[in-house]
Amino acid sequence: MRTTTGAGGSSTRVGGLRWWGWVALAIVWLVTIQIRPMLDPDEGRYAEIPREMVTTGNWITPRLDGLKYFEKPALQYWATAAIYSVVGLSNWSSRLWTVLLGFACLPMIYAWVARLYDRRSAVASVVLLALSPYFGIVSHLDLLDAGFTFWMCATVFAFTRGQCAPPGSRSERNWVLLSWALAALAILSKGIVVFVLDGGTLILYSILERDLRPWRRMHFALGVPILLALAAPWFILVSLRNPDFAPYFFIHEHFQRFLTTEAHRVEPWWYFLPLLAIGAFPWLVPLGRASLAAWREPASDFQFKPLKFLLIFSALTVVFFSISDSKLATYILPMFPPLAAFTGVAIAGRPGFLGRTTRAAAGFALFVAAGLLIYSHHRNGMIPGAAIDWAIAAAVASLLAAVASWRRWDGVRAAGSGSDGDPAAGIGRSLAVALLFVFVWQALLCEYTVIPPSRSAYALVQAVAPQVHPGTTLYSVGQYRQTIPPYLGRKLILVGFAGELHFGEMRQPGLEQATPEQFVRQWEASRDAIAFFAPSVWDHYRRQGLAGHVIARDSFTVAVSRS
Repeated sequence: MRTTTGAGGSSTRVGGLRWWGWVALAIVWLVTIQIRPMLDPDEGRYAEIPREMVTTGNWITPRLDGLKYFEKPALQYWATAAIYSVVGLSNWSSRLWTVLLGFACLPMIYAWVARLYDRRSAVASVVLLALSPYFGIVSHLDLLDAGFTFWMCATVFAFTRGQCAPPGSRSERNWVLLSWALAALAILSKGIVVFVLDGGTLILYSILERDLRPWRRMHFALGVPILLALAAPWFILVSLRNPDFAPYFFIHEHFQRFLTTEAHRVEPWWYFLPLLAIGAFPWLVPLGRASLAAWREPASDFQFKPLKFLLIFSALTVVFFSISDSKLATYILPMFPPLAAFTGVAIAGRPGFLGRTTRAAAGFALFVAAGLLIYSHHRNGMIPGAAIDWAIAAAVASLLAAVASWRRWDGVRAAGSGSDGDPAAGIGRSLAVALLFVFVWQALLCEYTVIPPSRSAYALVQAVAPQVHPGTTLYSVGQYRQTIPPYLGRKLILVGFAGELHFGEMRQPGLEQATPEQFVRQWEASRDAIAFFAPSVWDHYRRQGLAGHVIARDSFTVAVSRS
């Protein structure tokens, strides 16, 4: 195993892939970022909080619909708000930060594997990550998980690079200190779970290896101040301005959510295992073999086992979230780049492995594309033309990748063994497969998005927007459709709804909300108001004789005008 020298190459190469290859990957990675409407509820939420930061000028206290929202730290809000300040709010600008960080995981594992192992393994690792349907889809959504995954994995990769450097060297110090800084950014992305995953991995590694040397190479005297200097200021400022922040964020959002069913996200202990199997389905069999190889990895020149460290980190991630009483499907995303890295090292050079993996991914994509069309016909009695178009696009790209992988291929072959032995040809084929599957997962996501019922309020807002004026009062009655505010660029007055805004409503009674009785009085007295009702709630008010006429509706919301 290489620990001090890597695949190298000229300044125009990163682990054997030329700069234009990365540019092509980035372009394809971003190809649907504007096309897809924001999805309820999460994409609407993470688009709206930064919008309110920009409009209010308050970048310390996160707010959703004008109410305090302390569920997550502020790094992604700041980044997205900064983007809005330059280019305004749109589908692509709301997603740009998180989608770019998802993409950055590809060159990150490429560089790490190429440096510690070889170029062939680096190519294989990137192809495997691109073939993961779980990683490819979740990383294209405006959630916190892709950004957190990048910072979390960057912390782990930087730490292992430091541990593989000569003891006491400048390289060791720089990489380890960088890992402290990256850990601070991970904390600002999603909270103190960083200490559990990173710290827990180091503890388990030290116990299993009976090796305390990594602790002596942590550079605590410089690392801890770096972490605090980057992560602590916002926590201090938001706590000073909001005395209720610390109890809610640290106790409720971390310990109570983990230990109780309060968040109403109760799932069985094995919930993440099928997601892991689906996410790594194309390379599930090689993953099992690679895990065993990583567990048995011999020590490097400096007695550290980076692949075993990645394996422990991945296992701890799935176990930790499995024992929690609050589970969401996206929680285990941080384990996929490490899984792809040590699996790529294990299978690189084995004839046919990447080819079979690619064909398995193509079969899976065809199955999903057809399944979504069948689902639409069964549920809706029809299939939208746009869904058929996206299914065809996904199928064509999948089949092209399968054809490209048909001849025996392992990413980068040794020179001198025929056309497949040309390293440039192997890298080109790898790039083609990665490009195609980066598009395939986006196409399937787009197919899902256009199948009724509408999972976004975009079309509804487009119909309502011409009747919204600066003086129009906007209500949300019995629901809070989270893609409405960012598309309208306005907050809503909530009526008869709390949900995740309950904390903010309790701390700021009367702000951005009204009781049903107040709503009826204000509505009857108004001549310029629009209300967004849950359909059953509108039926109730309509039967009670509430004035107004329907101007737009979809499966989840009825828009009613008072004018």
